[in-house]
Amino acid sequence: MSCQFPQERIDATIAFHGHSCPGLAIGIRAAELALRELDNPRDSEIVAVVETDMCGVDAIQFLTGATMGKGNLIHRDHGKMAFSFFRRESGQGFRALLNPAARSGMDDEMAELMRKSGDGSATEEDRRRMADLRSGLQRRFMELPLDEMFLITPMEKGAPRPPKILQSLVCDHCGEKTMESRTRRFAGATLCIPCFRMVEQKI
Repeated sequence: MSCQFPQERIDATIAFHGHSCPGLAIGIRAAELALRELDNPRDSEIVAVVETDMCGVDAIQFLTGATMGKGNLIHRDHGKMAFSFFRRESGQGFRALLNPAARSGMDDEMAELMRKSGDGSATEEDRRRMADLRSGLQRRFMELPLDEMFLITPMEKGAPRPPKILQSLVCDHCGEKTMESRTRRFAGATLCIPCFRMVEQKI
C-alpha cells in the first residue's frame, strides 16, 4: 500500500522543501500516519513533536499545518527519527519511530558511500551507486505500509500544554528584550542565554 496523498500534494511538498530525498519521504509518511490516526484534524487542532531537524520536518509542517509560529510544532533535539502527534482537544496521541527494518539493510553501504563522498574519495561508480540507493530507499519509504514503516506507541499523557505569553525582560548585558522564561540570573543580573553563556562559561 503506497502513500495516500495525491501526487500533486506530494509535488507541492517537494517544492516547499526544495528537493526530493529519502528524509522528506519519511516526513511525508509520518504526516500521512498522523492524519490517519487522528482523523484528519485541522491545523490548529494537531500538535507535532519532532525529535530531529532532518528534511522530513518540512513535510510534517507542510502537510499537517503544524508550525513553530503557532506553537504546535515542537522540536526536541534528540537526534532520533521519531515523531509524536496529538489531537489537542481530546489528548489522543501517539509516537512513531522509524522502524529500522524499513531501511532494508541499506545503512552500512550508504554510510560508507557518504563517507567517501565527504572526503572526496568517491569514484563515479560510487556516486552512481549512492544515487541508486537513495532512489531505491525513497521509493521503498513511499510504498511501505505505514504499520511496517513505523513502530507506533500510544501516548497517554496528552498533548504538551499550549505556549504562554510571558513578560519580556531586558538583558542587563546586551540590553535586548528576552522572554522571561529564557533569561538566567547571574551575579545579581538578568541575562539572556547568549550573554549568560559568555560570563558563565568555564575555561
